[in-house]
Amino acid sequence: METLRLVVVFVHLIGFAVLFGAWAAQAFGGTRKFTRVMDYGLAIAGLAGLALAAPWGISYDLNYVKIGVKLVVLLVIGAMLGIGSARQKRGEAVPAGVFWLVGVLTLANAGMGLLWR
Repeated sequence: METLRLVVVFVHLIGFAVLFGAWAAQAFGGTRKFTRVMDYGLAIAGLAGLALAAPWGISYDLNYVKIGVKLVVLLVIGAMLGIGSARQKRGEAVPAGVFWLVGVLTLANAGMGLLWR
């Protein structure tokens, strides 16, 4: 069971890497826009994170406050991606604050996962 949990953690990290990597490529590549790859990374990280929130027969208690905060941050990232994508479809530019907030919140979510015990 522990091996399966570690595989899900690995998939969760891949989702983060896809989301943050796609964001960083846009941030430092000159065009600040949201892409479908960011949406895929968010979906992978979110689904794997929800799977990790399930009790896996572990001997310790889950930190439900941490799980809740990370879920809220994930939902805010999703909302920002949705807002920015909708503006892009209308031909408008993504607001700089929304664009940079996605990157900051993605890093903050990863940091919470690593540092919050």
